[in-house]
Amino acid sequence: MIDTPHFPLSAVVGADDLKLALCLAAIDPKIGGVLIEGPRGMAKSTLARGLADLLASGQFVTLPLGATEERLVGTLDLDAALGEGRAQFSPGVLAKADGGVLYVDEVNLLPDHLVDLLLDVAASGTNLIERDGISHRHPARFVLIGTMNPEEGELRPQLLDRFGLNVALDGHTPAAERGQIIRRRLDFDTDPAAFCAHWESAQQALRERCQQARDRLTGIALDDVTLAQITERCFAAGVDGLRADLVWLRAARAHAAWRGAQAIADEDID
Repeated sequence: MIDTPHFPLSAVVGADDLKLALCLAAIDPKIGGVLIEGPRGMAKSTLARGLADLLASGQFVTLPLGATEERLVGTLDLDAALGEGRAQFSPGVLAKADGGVLYVDEVNLLPDHLVDLLLDVAASGTNLIERDGISHRHPARFVLIGTMNPEEGELRPQLLDRFGLNVALDGHTPAAERGQIIRRRLDFDTDPAAFCAHWESAQQALRERCQQARDRLTGIALDDVTLAQITERCFAAGVDGLRADLVWLRAARAHAAWRGAQAIADEDID
């Protein structure tokens, strides 16, 4: 099968906050993924697909809106288990996404129990399937990207809270940027291979920056001074629970690694 060229993230015009959030999630998947809100036509899926190229596997897996729980987690063949003495596992979307990006379009329209399951696995990095006393466990470490159009229904607050980062696109693109976006899209559609080749050096630089940040990440301390600043600001904002404090701390460390720094600074917290 020939891989279809995808629009490179480095060629995307504007959406700087979103591109940064995606890169931070790629640097430290434990941040908990990114939820992208915005109207249709804002290239949300293009940006999410471009992120996959920054990860080692380059894997990009989409969860269909009408997916069943078995399609998501995989299945166990009990007949094989009884006959062969071992569980025969058929992988689902979670197994296929391991090491890459799991993309969920219109996540606000997914059944709540599937979203709950998705977020649990994204947080733990492990998928456990149990059926009639037989179980199978496999790694499922991926960057979870959810997109939604708020006009089509909100995501329950409990689920919204469990995405690490949330970026809202307002749909009002400046005129100068609109022209650039259209021109690059037309160039890409005319000759995708030539367009990707033109942007390959910039894309490679982005890949290397993300990889260097991943390598640097564990050497950056999650220090008490930074934690105190974050917890004070979460308390002042009246944030419920402690999840925001942890995500903020991880994101600040990822941002420091992104900058090439050795320690978290105020600009990383901001």
